[in-house]
Amino acid sequence: MTSASSRPLIVGISGASGSIISRELVDALLELERPVVVVASNAARMVWQEELDESYNAAVARWSEHPYFSAYAISDLFAPIASGTFPTAGMIIAPASMNTVASLAHGMTPNLLLRAADVTLKERRPLTLIPRETPLHAIHLENLLTLSRLGATILPPEPPFYLKPLDMDGVVRFVVQRALVASGVIDGLPDDMQYRDHER
Repeated sequence: MTSASSRPLIVGISGASGSIISRELVDALLELERPVVVVASNAARMVWQEELDESYNAAVARWSEHPYFSAYAISDLFAPIASGTFPTAGMIIAPASMNTVASLAHGMTPNLLLRAADVTLKERRPLTLIPRETPLHAIHLENLLTLSRLGATILPPEPPFYLKPLDMDGVVRFVVQRALVASGVIDGLPDDMQYRDHER
């Protein structure tokens, strides 16, 4: 039996704004020397190209130099992460588009990202969604509620106002650290990100 820390964490990247979150998340996991499996949708690659200076392919090439990294094509339904018999530490979808949320909430899994998330739910493994949409209408909220009731953690990328003004990198780092806590990768937030009542 493999230990939890040696099982890979799946990072799903869907086609919502927020590519910087997924890049920071994979960077943080590899820095912690945690095995990572990445699967990105075609739309995610397009959004990534618009939002970041580093291309998706360049990021994958950089990550591939790390022995704990692997990636699969969105169409590869024969990938190990498509099966519940393959042990993982769970999955984070960052960012999670409303199309991804809706498909998962209704059990529609035509690609590897959705299949891996569905497997994560059915095997009762930690699933964390970082949804990117605003404002949210009733259908969005109902789909997120459905996934929450199934055990998923819904973690909107909210800025930590109590940390006083932060730049974009600070907000992204905070969201990533919260996702790592939710997934059980780390036990708690770093000291510089914890609320301090006496600092008000």
